Amino acid sequence: MSQSTLIDSLSKLVSENRNPETMDIDTLSCLEIVEKMNQADAEVPRAIQKELPHIAKAVEVICEAFQQGGRLIYLGAGTSGRLGVLDASECPPTFSVDDNMVIGLIAGGKEAMFRAQEGAEDSLTLAEQDLKQLNLTDKDVVVGIAASGRTPYVIGALNYANALGAYTVSLSCNPDSAIASLAKTAISPVVGPEVLTGSTRLKAGTAQKLVLNMLSTASMIKIGKAYQNLMVDVKPSNEKLNARAVRIIIQATECSEQEAEKVLFDADMQVKLAIMMQLTGQDRQQAQQQLEQQKGFIRG
Repeated sequence: MSQSTLIDSLSKLVSENRNPETMDIDTLSCLEIVEKMNQADAEVPRAIQKELPHIAKAVEVICEAFQQGGRLIYLGAGTSGRLGVLDASECPPTFSVDDNMVIGLIAGGKEAMFRAQEGAEDSLTLAEQDLKQLNLTDKDVVVGIAASGRTPYVIGALNYANALGAYTVSLSCNPDSAIASLAKTAISPVVGPEVLTGSTRLKAGTAQKLVLNMLSTASMIKIGKAYQNLMVDVKPSNEKLNARAVRIIIQATECSEQEAEKVLFDADMQVKLAIMMQLTGQDRQQAQQQLEQQKGFIRG
């Protein structure tokens, strides 16, 4: 793509327009700058609210994929890729799922997490290679993330995933974007021009983070990773999480701290199993059988 063509393409994107409310931002005081940013950020939840039916549809599909042994794969470049990797990396300790259940791919690989590899996003074939290394199947869900909605790396990923029969979801911050036209479900919160023109790590990045929170968290809730509003599958892997695990058992069962510590130990540090044992009075084997019968749902 020539520079002139690219400039023309960018000029048509909402996320690349200049914000009339911040034309004088370089003359403002520190307080005035952050006030402007805060006012702009308030637009993000309103934009996401309009996309809730599409987000819910994606959650339903992700849950179906999990139940069939499929995976949730996030994919993007730059800020979008980093946000996907972040969300994926937080699922194992929060929900005790396998590292391969939710995966984040970023154009340029692991190095791109810490040092910009922006040129990697221009490849239409790199994402296909990355997905082939994961042995992508039609059971998986691929979420392509790009604020602009035109990132070649993401377009290549969605094309390959569609050809393979995997379910595709797009997450962009421009209406009628290229990736939205490729995805089976398109999520497009249009947050408007950034405070600093084109810096889509701001409002667009915030919108993407909020949507990714919804996709992973709602999906985990719907496959039994929560009881009431408690993270009952949290993995107690450090002192803080050990304390949180004990507190969750107390909150779920109204037992004492000493009882919670004992039942957690008896349950081999499995919070959900400990709660089940404490609520029912069953031993570990009986409680485990009950949970398996109910597919991990304590309420069952």
